[in-house]
Amino acid sequence: MNIHEYQAKETLKKYGVGIQEGIVADTPEEAVEAAKKLSADTGTSWWVIKAQIHAGGRGKGGGVKLAKSLDDVKELADKILGMDLVTPQTGPEGKKVHKILVAQDVYYPGENEPEEYYMSVLLNRNTGRNMIMYSSEGGMDIEEVAEKTPEKIFHEEIDPRVGIQGFQARRVAFNLGLSGKAFKEMVKFVFALYKAYEATDSALFEINPVLKTSDDKIIAVDSKVNLDDNALFRQKALAEMRDIKEEDPTEVEAGKYNLNYVKLDGNVGCMVNGAGLAMATMDMIKLSGGEPANFLDVGGTANAETVENGFRIIMSDPNVKAILINVFGGIVRCDRVANGVVEAYKNIGDIKIPIIVRLQGTNAVEAKKIIDESGLKVMSAILLKDAAERVKEALA
Repeated sequence: MNIHEYQAKETLKKYGVGIQEGIVADTPEEAVEAAKKLSADTGTSWWVIKAQIHAGGRGKGGGVKLAKSLDDVKELADKILGMDLVTPQTGPEGKKVHKILVAQDVYYPGENEPEEYYMSVLLNRNTGRNMIMYSSEGGMDIEEVAEKTPEKIFHEEIDPRVGIQGFQARRVAFNLGLSGKAFKEMVKFVFALYKAYEATDSALFEINPVLKTSDDKIIAVDSKVNLDDNALFRQKALAEMRDIKEEDPTEVEAGKYNLNYVKLDGNVGCMVNGAGLAMATMDMIKLSGGEPANFLDVGGTANAETVENGFRIIMSDPNVKAILINVFGGIVRCDRVANGVVEAYKNIGDIKIPIIVRLQGTNAVEAKKIIDESGLKVMSAILLKDAAERVKEALA
């Protein structure tokens, strides 16, 4: 689960991570009041207006602007709120901005020039250990840095038996070229950031940029946090931060029925039990000349209601030209799924797109008979090859 920048910063602050202070606002009037409060609390005379959406590259799309007066704050807030912000991560349709963050200006003049760094904490799946990845090239796409100057990316792996050690935090500060007060501040920042990552059961903490201010403070100017969905049962406060307006409405609807659904851009809807079989089915669709329109795993206990809800969700996508149901009857019986397909077909009614059903495993023969004798326009298959041929015929 993703959370907004302002939520991520609130979370980081609880664990002692230095942040760029800010106040969230829903209207231009609230933005002006937030700017006034920030000035009183921090002394800032300029403000940064940031669109709050679950996507990176907001600045490139016009979603991050500097305001030098309260009039600017109101004007920029009015412009950004409600806009469809298009970034490299949103796709051409963009995302509507419902909230903005009014943040203090942290690039103020001083004895030293501000410097930006990149830092993230995530799991290294190759080693099974948490890892701090960091670079002196902050403010840039880390993928671009990795491609052009890989020598500027450093890694620090954490042994789970002992946790992060002092020498590791100091090595981060040293590799970033810091000294004096900034060195000590970075060591504290690294410890606090790692503590926040572990305590929140996160899958990713990405701070880009981490800023060394002109007076050598180390703060998070931006923050991307991805929480582990499987741990939300013990992170009640974080679970409440979910913003369903930022998620695909169809995926939200599928979640209500405990369906594992991910919308894609293809033309063949698929309903499968088991993630591995779902991936294989999507490959088969591509080999048959189609493109998968979704990933939909109904789980091992599919019943008539589950199948019907899956049907409705798949057919809500206007791009779907055919539906392939591919179920292996291990825990679930194939005849039970077949009855679910027939019942769902009758309840929904007037289904005009081809439906191919491949049921294999427990009671597969009985299931095929149920489908064939239903009188409905449903094509049955037993072999995966047969199902692929049916998909090809349906798209012809």
